[in-house]
Amino acid sequence: MSKGKTVNYKGPYGHQKPKDREPRTCIRYKCALTNTIADVLRQRPGWMEVKDEGEWDFYWCDVIWLRENFDHIYLEEHVRINHFRNHYELTRKNLMVKNLKRFRKQLERESGKSVAAQCDFLPKTFDLPSEYHLFVEEFRRSPGTTWIMKPVGGSQGRGIFLFQKLKDIMDWKKEGARMDEQKDEPPVENYVVQRYIENPYLVGGRKFDLRVYVLVTSYIPLRAWLYRDGFARFSNTRYTLRSIDDNYIHLTNVAIQKTAPEYDPEKGCKWMIQRLRLFLMARHGPGKVENLFQEMDNLFIKSLQSVQKVIINDKHCFELYGFDILLDEDLKPWLLEVNASPSLTASNQEDYDLKCRLLDDTLHVVDMEGRLSQGKEKRVGGFDLMWNDGPVCRDDGQHSVLLNGSFVVNTHLGCLNDRQEQLRQLLKTNQAKKL
Repeated sequence: MSKGKTVNYKGPYGHQKPKDREPRTCIRYKCALTNTIADVLRQRPGWMEVKDEGEWDFYWCDVIWLRENFDHIYLEEHVRINHFRNHYELTRKNLMVKNLKRFRKQLERESGKSVAAQCDFLPKTFDLPSEYHLFVEEFRRSPGTTWIMKPVGGSQGRGIFLFQKLKDIMDWKKEGARMDEQKDEPPVENYVVQRYIENPYLVGGRKFDLRVYVLVTSYIPLRAWLYRDGFARFSNTRYTLRSIDDNYIHLTNVAIQKTAPEYDPEKGCKWMIQRLRLFLMARHGPGKVENLFQEMDNLFIKSLQSVQKVIINDKHCFELYGFDILLDEDLKPWLLEVNASPSLTASNQEDYDLKCRLLDDTLHVVDMEGRLSQGKEKRVGGFDLMWNDGPVCRDDGQHSVLLNGSFVVNTHLGCLNDRQEQLRQLLKTNQAKKL
């Protein structure tokens, strides 16, 4: 929702500042966006928006500002920004693939093939045009396979297409060579080509993927939080491989699905992840679903570890990632991509409420007000601390151990998110400790 529009979300405390939640100082903030994050920041007690070039303590910036300004400004100790300097090592598709492949080889050298196999959650992928010949070799080894082409820096499904014949990308390759010869024209953007998951898990005959939120507050040491809420994004059209040119079948991006003729803006095309978890448990039983979510935990952690040594760690920075995951018919999770700027624009009221809760809790974890206990919390609002320089054990007594190659960590994705009560108790307890 844009600035100036009526806001329904009040956060866990409403508009009034509770007596036990007195901020230390006024927090001056800037915001480059005009959607849900602007609403959440505007309603946060003790926070004041700074216009133009005024001094600020917190900046929710876009990646363009970060690229142009981060290396040229001085940041005081307390200042926070919502991106790491080279976040693209994980969020640009070709770099994500490169880092995961390198990390897998490292694990194989150091710990053997069984440990390296924990990184087998990425479909076979090639960077084009640099790995074009390697791709052709793989393509010819598996004739009839469906592949998907994605621009490395694209979003919202733009530029993506499926193909089954090599000639379908020959024109793309020739176009790239032609533009390289014409220096007055921009070069064709790099793509990744990826083996398409032909057997996705279907609900009501329709394909879906998952959007899950992971917050990283430090890379050295790695400190990562998993949010309990998320959603499944469904296609509007029943799945079939007989029509690989129909984006309404194969691409679940909301930006694409909302243009479908039968799209209902009131219902949208999303399920809350709690609803999906209950659906899967009813169909497959708790044990198999628990194993699926443990495999997803492993996916999050290994992805972050793959870039831990290349991300420029900075105490002023944090990152809220949007992980996109596809389940196949065997309930195996596959990583599609990681977003540094997951969409914060709401498609309906339920989506708006979810994103406001997510962002408000992100600000609680970042803790500009200094209300937390020196980072000792394992839960803040809807966020559970899953990694703190190592796996974090659950409060229910279960230890973080390896089970079937996946970490059992302090995560509760798709479980009850009683964040309002948790925040009240947490902040009240921490306030009492300081008195």
